[in-house]
Amino acid sequence: MSEPPVPEERRRASHADREHVVEQLRVAAGDGRLTFEELEERIDAAYGARTYAELEPLTRDLPANQAPVVQPATERSLATRVTGKPGRRWSVALLGGVDRRSRWRVGSTHSAVAMMGGVDLDLREAELESEQVTIWALAMMGGVDVIVPDDCELDASGFGLLGGFDEHDKAAPPPAGAPVVRVRGLALMGGIDVYRKARTRPDSAGGELTQ
Repeated sequence: MSEPPVPEERRRASHADREHVVEQLRVAAGDGRLTFEELEERIDAAYGARTYAELEPLTRDLPANQAPVVQPATERSLATRVTGKPGRRWSVALLGGVDRRSRWRVGSTHSAVAMMGGVDLDLREAELESEQVTIWALAMMGGVDVIVPDDCELDASGFGLLGGFDEHDKAAPPPAGAPVVRVRGLALMGGIDVYRKARTRPDSAGGELTQ
């Protein structure tokens, strides 16, 4: 005798299912229905969900019609990230600091140089000039921090001489065909830290784009 079918709520969730729920949560946060703390908490729960039963409560208190039509994760990543428009090529900190975050556009190649200073590059809301971006990082008695969003693939490698190059990637795997961000670094008596983190701010976050 054949086994009874598995109930819908006990079926295993896919990466696409989790991304669909995360997109609904981001839209809800953009509408003011969730605080950023609630958004971050629910996104973490969504990425950790194994079944539909674990995903369903995360959007139960949200309007059923508030979610947009969701494209496949790969198309959504490319559409919102890659513009083909020229972006910034340099970030240089000499006895000072450079901080790029929120909405800005990064070039297909970008050089980050910190000499007795610091450079912070946060790509979580940035636009990309192309589907493959390479960041060259040099830290001399200074520091370079790079944050890559979870809808991009990270390829990081570097070397530290009397310094350190560290990679921290705790985000969920990127969707197939996602944009690739390569980070190549050299730390001379300094430090380079590369992070890959979930986007905790909705796509509708305000702010002017800086090129």
